[in-house]
Amino acid sequence: MSSHLTAAEAAEALGISLPTLYAYVSRGMLRSSPDAHGKRRLYDADEVRRLARRKEDGKRAGKVAQKVLDWGVPVLESRITLVAGGRLFYRGHDAIELARSATLEETAALLWECSPRRIAAAPAAPITGAQWAAWLKLWGESAPLERALVLLPAAAAQMPRVWALGRDAQLDAACMLMRLLAAAMISAAPASEPLHRQLAAAWGVRNRRHADLLRAALVVCADHELNPSTFTVRCITSTGTHLFGAVAGGLAALAGPRHGGETARVTAFFEEAARSGDIDRHLAARLARDDDGTHRHRLSGFGHPLYPHGDPRARLLLDGLAEHAGTRPAMAEVEAIARAVRDTTGLPPNIDFALASLERVLALPAGAAFTLFALGRVTGWIAHAMEQTTDGGLIRPRARYVGVHPATD
Repeated sequence: MSSHLTAAEAAEALGISLPTLYAYVSRGMLRSSPDAHGKRRLYDADEVRRLARRKEDGKRAGKVAQKVLDWGVPVLESRITLVAGGRLFYRGHDAIELARSATLEETAALLWECSPRRIAAAPAAPITGAQWAAWLKLWGESAPLERALVLLPAAAAQMPRVWALGRDAQLDAACMLMRLLAAAMISAAPASEPLHRQLAAAWGVRNRRHADLLRAALVVCADHELNPSTFTVRCITSTGTHLFGAVAGGLAALAGPRHGGETARVTAFFEEAARSGDIDRHLAARLARDDDGTHRHRLSGFGHPLYPHGDPRARLLLDGLAEHAGTRPAMAEVEAIARAVRDTTGLPPNIDFALASLERVLALPAGAAFTLFALGRVTGWIAHAMEQTTDGGLIRPRARYVGVHPATD
């Protein structure tokens, strides 16, 4: 689609008549500009598309107003990620196709709208080896998330331009942040090598195909529009704070057991199923225990509201795992669990199940699934923080009060 539309094209896109289109312009809902080559007026295609989406959301709002913050209509406009028709797109590019060959750094370049060369050339964080060694000596035995939540704010204090809003300063801070987060979570010195290779080295993954699965996992985890952690990052950014502060908030939100912490629940499910010796019986007992009284069950690692026919991220990773590590005994366990759940509930695996499967089948360190999720997602958080900074405005929704009303005279 071209960058400008004629009046007829704009009216068709909005599903309105030409007189209504002109009324929109007169009311300030839409702008038009003169055609340099004629007497007609032209309409910005992006602005028309945004208005069309708002109109559609408005039609749905009456039906889902009570659920607007629970898988309801969008609460923010974004140009970064689209989930539609069972597919995931980063700035118009199919994320699953990207994950077949792209690195996380190349994906970050797409999300941040810069070149991969710009990311590779970013300066190292101004932190000495002695400082990093001292931090790891104090916090090296902590869990990866705890290390990150301690080390990132400390590292931010060393950044000379952490508050700068210029494009170059933001990109430098973004690259430093991505590398420092990886270093904190795997207890290694910050490096500019692609993150999947850093993870493979830290976790003892020597098989190139297995390292490639880590790369793909990072890419498919890079963003997923306005999930809780990303919304948190945008809210924090809207207050004017720097990237390090916003990402620390995102990490805290990601750690919740109903978000990034789902991978730990799936891992526990794997362990319980293995100890039971009978997957079908264990699953039946689990579902009976989790029944909420309405015969609806919540089983971590399965089903996703945005992918009713199956999470394409999970399919990609599980197919790759079966192809390149299918002979490992743990793979048979993973496939048996997925098959039993599908036969019993009809629910397909989601990204949490796939990440936990990578951890189990490749014998990665405990918590590796969460680390993959967090290190991939930080690139999306940064993209959303940059977009929020550019768009401006404080995110401050109002609450609908439903408590006791004060007495009136």
